[in-house]
Amino acid sequence: MAIRPIFIFSITRSGSTLVQRIVAAHEGVATVSEPWLLLPLLYTLRSRGVVAEYSHNMALSAIEDFCKELPEGTEDYRRELHDFVLRLYEKAAGQGATHFVDKSPPYYFVVGEIIRLFPEAKFVFLWRNPLSIVASIIETWHRGRWRSTAHSEDLFVGLPHLIATYRENLPHVHAVRFEDLLAGDLELTWGGLMEYLEIPFDSQTLDRFPEVKLSGRAGDPVGVKAYSALSTEPMQKWKGTLANPLRREWCRRYLRYIGNERLATMGYDGDQLIRELDSQPAATASLIPDLGRMLNDLAREPWRVQMRRRGVGGPNVVRKLLKA
Repeated sequence: MAIRPIFIFSITRSGSTLVQRIVAAHEGVATVSEPWLLLPLLYTLRSRGVVAEYSHNMALSAIEDFCKELPEGTEDYRRELHDFVLRLYEKAAGQGATHFVDKSPPYYFVVGEIIRLFPEAKFVFLWRNPLSIVASIIETWHRGRWRSTAHSEDLFVGLPHLIATYRENLPHVHAVRFEDLLAGDLELTWGGLMEYLEIPFDSQTLDRFPEVKLSGRAGDPVGVKAYSALSTEPMQKWKGTLANPLRREWCRRYLRYIGNERLATMGYDGDQLIRELDSQPAATASLIPDLGRMLNDLAREPWRVQMRRRGVGGPNVVRKLLKA
């Protein structure tokens, strides 16, 4: 039997490494840190979003012309791509593995194409409180320094795209909230996830997951080292990080940008999140440096506009937040 892929879809700092390690702690499940394997392969047939030494649009035209000579056109190309990737997963998994977990957060760019390419796969959509995600980005990737436009692709492109794709593919996909994986009836939540994956749930994996070693340079540089057991600590850490007025206002507008309907799809109450944000004690720590970095980000916007015209670069965060 060919290896069966499992895809975990989320944006950065959503807790996907924890899910990956616990799933991979089950018998027959293999994984590596973050392969990112499908990104360049699926972008081959895209006209935008690629910068290269060669002319990507010329290459695209040539590949499209080549595919016209195939009996079933681009469907033959995609079928061969499917088989090629499965063979790589199988070789990476090694003997005895029946499943391979591919957890690569930037897959939100190609999530719909992945679902169409692998009809036999299982697809897990992982949601996390957006306030926790923003705070974790600040602490993990920027050492506590807030940037108003940082990780705009994740926050303003990735998350909405994941939500829309999740809705489009119900009931063939499975969603779970990071908070529910840490608190409450853990055996029920994790058992439900494993039932969807059609893998017998082993409750001992909730204690054994630190034994899963992830090879590769991409991935979570903090969680693997900081947490050797399930902990509810990450659920509350955002409160101190987002305490100053500038960060709070940015987060209010970001929650309004996501909107109550999309937040409800994720399992969150948008009004409740804003009330919880506003109820926290205010602080002025880092306010002046944050303001300086925000002004610098605004000054760089004309350069980002040029990049967007070339089909690459993040969205106009300022415009989206002002409209929220």
